[in-house]
Amino acid sequence: MDLSESKILKLLRAKTNRPMKFAELMSLLGIPDNQRREFRAQLKEMATEGSIVKLRGGRYGLPDEMNLIPGILSGHPDGYGFVVTEDDSEDIYISRQKLGGAMHNDHVLVRIESRVHRFGRPEGRIVRILERRTTTLVGLFEALNRDGWVIPSEHKYFQDIFVPGKEKKGAKPGQLVSVSITEYPSRHHPPVGRVIQVLGDANDPQVELRSIFYQFGVRQDFSPKVQKLVQKINGDISDRERRQRRDLTGDMICTIDGERAKDFDDAVSLETTGRGYRLGVHIADVSHYVTEDSALDQEALERGTSVYYADGVIPMLPFELSNELCSLKPRQERLTLSASIEFDLQGNVLDYAIFNSIIKSKFRFTYTQVAAMLESGSVENKYASALPVLQNMFTLSQLLRKRRFQEGSVDFNIPEPEIVMDAKGQVQNIVKAEHNVAHELIEEFMLAANQVVAEHLDRKNLPGIHRIHEPPDQDKLHRFQEFIKDIGYRLPTLRNIQSSHLQNLLTRVRGHAQERTINLLLLRSLKKAVYSEKDPGHFCLGFEHYTHFTSPIRRYPDLATHRMVKTFLSKKKCSQQERKKLLPRSREQAEQSSTMEIKAVAVEREIANLRRAQFMADKVGQVYSGHISSVTGFGIFVELAEVFVEGLVHISSLADDYYVYYEHEHLLKGQHKHRTYRIGDALQVRVTRVDISKKQIDLAPVTQKR
Repeated sequence: MDLSESKILKLLRAKTNRPMKFAELMSLLGIPDNQRREFRAQLKEMATEGSIVKLRGGRYGLPDEMNLIPGILSGHPDGYGFVVTEDDSEDIYISRQKLGGAMHNDHVLVRIESRVHRFGRPEGRIVRILERRTTTLVGLFEALNRDGWVIPSEHKYFQDIFVPGKEKKGAKPGQLVSVSITEYPSRHHPPVGRVIQVLGDANDPQVELRSIFYQFGVRQDFSPKVQKLVQKINGDISDRERRQRRDLTGDMICTIDGERAKDFDDAVSLETTGRGYRLGVHIADVSHYVTEDSALDQEALERGTSVYYADGVIPMLPFELSNELCSLKPRQERLTLSASIEFDLQGNVLDYAIFNSIIKSKFRFTYTQVAAMLESGSVENKYASALPVLQNMFTLSQLLRKRRFQEGSVDFNIPEPEIVMDAKGQVQNIVKAEHNVAHELIEEFMLAANQVVAEHLDRKNLPGIHRIHEPPDQDKLHRFQEFIKDIGYRLPTLRNIQSSHLQNLLTRVRGHAQERTINLLLLRSLKKAVYSEKDPGHFCLGFEHYTHFTSPIRRYPDLATHRMVKTFLSKKKCSQQERKKLLPRSREQAEQSSTMEIKAVAVEREIANLRRAQFMADKVGQVYSGHISSVTGFGIFVELAEVFVEGLVHISSLADDYYVYYEHEHLLKGQHKHRTYRIGDALQVRVTRVDISKKQIDLAPVTQKR
């Protein structure tokens, strides 16, 4: 008998009308005795996941029949939280009194007790903690007589951890420590833990950085086993290897990257033809050196991606590979996997080829150099041979860019911050990151290569790791539509929304006062792009097929894509039997890659928040102009115009009235004076407090009368 989760849930809904014990379910659902153990194990697993509920007395029931909803608790520093539901419906507010001993990130079951709370969300009570998902924390140690407390660095963990004197491990007040939780909180008792490592003085910037890595479980170093494997890799190119590859070492190939880049995994070339252009995108052949299932490969999959921050990187692969052997350095022979794409003069793809190659990059350019050369039309003598090629590259890239947006790619205009560090490792400034025509050039060529390789996978029936972006949720789009209607805009439809509809809207608002607000809210209304073995396409790019191919040094999905393409280079098509055999691995790798990408983004964001707090620490009392970037029930976030930093105006600092949160209108409104704070509004604020340990910048409006 089929005992899958979906089958059991279907039987429970069809045949039960109340919670039942195990023996009753065996009988009612007709489970054979020889599957008794399997059925018990499946029920236990389903109860752990929250798809069913095990009640006192050993009875099992359906959570929706008991008005119970599973989800993940997201804590708030003020001691309450929100349960993020698994079906992506509205978050549920949980007051301090109704947390039931749950901590941030716990997997819980919640019962809704009220449909509307002042935060604009339904209010609930946590009735069951399905899984404790936190075992260790990083935080600031404070003494309490012979004992101590650890204040978590992640402010969403709103409970401090009590540390008995015998478990302090020599920690002193003001030090950052890692603490293991030995007793979880209850309604009446705080969590208890023991210090497992003293990281150092909280005022030391390097200690703060290490604490973030420790907090997220990010390993900076590679194991001796992996390092030993790397040392054995021979970088010499054998005659046999040369015979199996196209020799492109005489071609005019160059790399274009940022000033500080060292891991050059993509190089480009361009020729004009009788029909148009032949673009070459040459990608470091990492898979030649990182063999599948080796310790090095397993380490790369576990990391999933490199983590980049203002003054450093934690690489997916050891520096001997990422910065040396696989990096496409100028005037050095390198093994590559090349995609040669032919375009006509309108930017249509006429033909393509993917093949193993050897290149020798002629020049290592920076984005700034290339933009300057294209603007001036003149170069130093040593770059003279490159200028005509770069000019043709610019022409083709702008053609592809214009065509892409005409066909539905969504062009968000949201400037990114760049944190500028000085030679001493201090934050010198935070500015708007440059994005010039050279960035656009490489962006278009990489998108073209990724798209062609994705279509190649589809034609050959190859399983792979696709970069997918699904259409937006209807409810979120409806709320977005309601907001933009109030300021004079609308989408033509919500039922069958196309990416071109979103692009047309962004084109209409370009240059208008509400441009940034609409860009931000639209982006927040869309789903996140993820990796998947499925291939529904990329909604935001408007591509039917899309994958990641161009960055195997720093992203595992690209490395996996290289392997799949190379395995079937000489075969016409992958059989259904082969595909079925390979698909589970693609699924596993896609899930791991998505998980690690989310983790890397969180680490990068946390480090950026630390750097922002460090930068603003000596600016308390200063006044800045800014715009409201987000409105929540607990206050408003304001992005400062002068320094590209975001801070919080807590609702408690709005002392001139009682303010009510209107979620769908993205505003706070005073009940008596009717003053409003709406997303996008300009606002002058004063920096009132900076807490580096919490990475928090507090602001207050300067115009408010007290």
